[in-house]
This record gives sequence, structure tokens and C-alpha cells, in this order.
Amino acid sequence: MARQATLRGPEPASPTASALISTVCGELRLIRTVSQQRRYPGRATPILPSKSAVSDLANQTIAALYPRHFGPPGLHAKETDAFVEAALRAVLDGLTRQIGLELSLDPKSSPETLSTTAVGMAEAFILSLVRIRDLHDTDIAAAYAGDPSAKSLDEIVFCFPGRDAVLRHRLAHQMFTLGAPLLARIMAEIAHSTTAIDIHPGAKLGPAFFVDHGTGVVIGETAVIGRNVRLYQQVTLGAKSFDVAEDGSLVKGLPRHPTIEDNVVIYAGATILGRVTIGQGSIIGGGVWLTKSVPPNSVVTQAKSSFGISD
Repeated sequence: MARQATLRGPEPASPTASALISTVCGELRLIRTVSQQRRYPGRATPILPSKSAVSDLANQTIAALYPRHFGPPGLHAKETDAFVEAALRAVLDGLTRQIGLELSLDPKSSPETLSTTAVGMAEAFILSLVRIRDLHDTDIAAAYAGDPSAKSLDEIVFCFPGRDAVLRHRLAHQMFTLGAPLLARIMAEIAHSTTAIDIHPGAKLGPAFFVDHGTGVVIGETAVIGRNVRLYQQVTLGAKSFDVAEDGSLVKGLPRHPTIEDNVVIYAGATILGRVTIGQGSIIGGGVWLTKSVPPNSVVTQAKSSFGISD
């Protein structure tokens, strides 16, 4: 008769292993202490916002915006309002805490007003969701109109990574605008990791924005995109160069990314760098490299162009 295998727990750590672990823990503690003293001189180390909590809050927000698609399975129409209300209350409470944690990282923050400020910012975010839902519906309509493979609006909502990236960007951009750039960047990078579409939360996107396929798209912090713009995979709207201060550090916040006007199409692999303007109605072909502005209704391809380039 076969002998049954005996399940055994992990072997206890040897004295040598225990000493090793204790030594490494002590050295890591020293590195953390030095790092924290450098970042937070003269004060207690603050608690950081939680990436997992921010991810959950973004998902709850999306479920409240599109409860039939991202709410609980089998959600009945008569239960929808109650679900949305509960989700929004949870987002408001959770976001207030995470915003408060980000604000506390600023050494100039006032403990007396921090809580009130966090509540006000979270409430402003909740109030913005009606506008964001209306705006994102134009993105969904643009995707349906622009992709002959799309069989329904529901398919776009469920399946298109570009739509997901754009909605998450609109949420992140609202956080960025309200003054919580760390939470905004966390939201943006979660979207980046799941869709392979990298949109900085500072970028301004107009209505009816469609990213088709999307893998490898990069849109920089100060990019401005107009109405009814369509991008394909591996498009880069990036910076050409960076201004440097007298001390050698990079100057932050200056406009350095392209402005894309209304009704522009940019095909796969195009790279547009610097604070240039792509005029309305223009078509930028696949693989094109641009560092100068083009006037409205231009057609630019690798082989030829039908416009006059301007600085």
C-alpha cells in the first residue's frame, strides 16, 4: 500500500540565517532613515498615499460612471441608483483620506486646514464626474465612428484599451488640476501599465478623442489636443529639449509638447516633438518625424508633404 506524503511546514531558520536577516534589516533601516531625513528634514516621516487604495478608488469611480458595464454582475436597473450612490460615498471618503496624505507631504501644509482642504478637493472631484461622463461619451462615440471593426458601443466600453486609457486619464487630469499631482500620476501609471498607453495627467484632451489600438502611444505633460482627434499606435507627442536653470537642474512646468488642433489624424509610429502646432484638419502619416509646426489641412507623409513648414 502506497505511503501518503507528509506535508511539512518550513524549516526553522538556522542561527546563521537569523543573524544574516537581522543584519540586512538593520542596514536597510539605516538607508531608509537617511533617505527619509533627506526628504523630510526636521519633521516626522509622513504616511504615504496607498497605490492600491488609489487603484481601487479609480475602479470604484469608473463603476459609478458606467455601472452596467463595471458594476456588480447582474445589476438590475432599479438597483443602479443605490449602487452608484454607495460607490460615490466610498470614493468621497477614500479620496479624502488619500488627498490628505498627499497634502501632508508638503512641509508648508497646515495641519489646521489640511482636513478641510482635502474634503473640498474630494468633493470637487465628485462634482466633476457628471462632466467627465458626458465628455467620455463623446470619446466612445468617436471610437465607434472611427473603427469599422467595432460592432457596438458596448464592445468599445468593454474591450478597447484606448477608451479605458482616455477615461482614466480624464479622472487623473481632474486630480492633477485640483492640486493632487501624486495621486494623479498614480492613476495615470496604473492605466499605462494595463493599456500600454502613456498619457501624463497634465495633458489636456478635447472631446471625441480616440486612440486606436494604442500600444506605445506617449502624450507628454503639456500637450494640448483639440476636438475629434485620432491617434494610432506608437504615436509620440513629446518634448524636443528641456530648459536648464543656472544650477543645472531642469526647469519644470514649461510648455514643451505639441498642440494638436481639431480634426487631426496621426497614424502609427509618428513622432511629433516640441511646442509645435499641428493645424486643424491635418493628416500626419505613419512613421513621420516632425519638429516644426504645420498649417491647417496639411498632409504629411514620409515620402512627401503638402504644406509649408514653419518654425
